[in-house]
Amino acid sequence: MAELKTRPGNDDVDAFLNGVEHDTRRADALVLRDVMAEITGEEPTMWGKTIVGFGSYHYVYESGREGDWFLTGFSPRKKSMTLYIMSGFGGFDEKLGRLGKHKTGKSCLYVNKLADVDMDVLKELIESSVAYLRATRPAP
Repeated sequence: MAELKTRPGNDDVDAFLNGVEHDTRRADALVLRDVMAEITGEEPTMWGKTIVGFGSYHYVYESGREGDWFLTGFSPRKKSMTLYIMSGFGGFDEKLGRLGKHKTGKSCLYVNKLADVDMDVLKELIESSVAYLRATRPAP
């Protein structure tokens, strides 16, 4: 079975974030670092070279594959800010309707800049996802 390439590491989160070239994306990343740390009560950790993750949980797929992943996190990508809402978006239609300008993938929320979204709603999404994972998935 292939091993995950994205793992927690010891790289400096602040150095990574301060090195983000795009001024708005860098400022937004620093805000997200503080928001996610407050919500999770966890320190940020670099997962791979470009993802800032908070906390972790253990998963097991029906196939038997298992591993550990972060509860929530983000990556300041060139095209947009990617936020990882690891519970997915099932049951979040009402919140997403109030969020503002965004796109979603399976567990990814894409925003161009935090000014495009309602920060209170974003915090609700993150809090709901983290609470769900903590209630349904064991800690590693």
